[in-house]
Amino acid sequence: MKDEVRIRSFQPEDQTAVKTLILAGLVEHWGFLDPTLNPDLNDIAISYADCIFLVATVNNQIVGTGALIPEKTGVGRVVRMSTNKQFRRQGIGYIVLDALCKAAKNAGYNALVCETTSTWQNVIIFYLKYGFQKIGEWDDDIHFRLSI
Repeated sequence: MKDEVRIRSFQPEDQTAVKTLILAGLVEHWGFLDPTLNPDLNDIAISYADCIFLVATVNNQIVGTGALIPEKTGVGRVVRMSTNKQFRRQGIGYIVLDALCKAAKNAGYNALVCETTSTWQNVIIFYLKYGFQKIGEWDDDIHFRLSI
């Protein structure tokens, strides 16, 4: 990638761009969108107020997202990982996930968990390559864990 990727915290003025990016990724994976299934995206600042929500930018354009929510003591859950289709395969997802891991460690977490749909092979490969371990599969989702 020629242009520098910058990671920063979500800001309320990012609302429209972030919601659009995440929903576009869901449509791409599922082929449709049920607008009732993502109420957390209607007001990200409120929904993730006590969480870590990061955005990746290239030339001030939001091209990636990822959030970390508390799961239980010492464990955080990675959610809302998404990369703009035109910017995939350029390491942006890795950069966002790496920043989330560092933020999690700084916040006192010792492990991260996440899940993805069992048919999303590219996402499964992404988490495995990063170092997550598969811990189970249920309800058509694969669940992962990473010690940090």
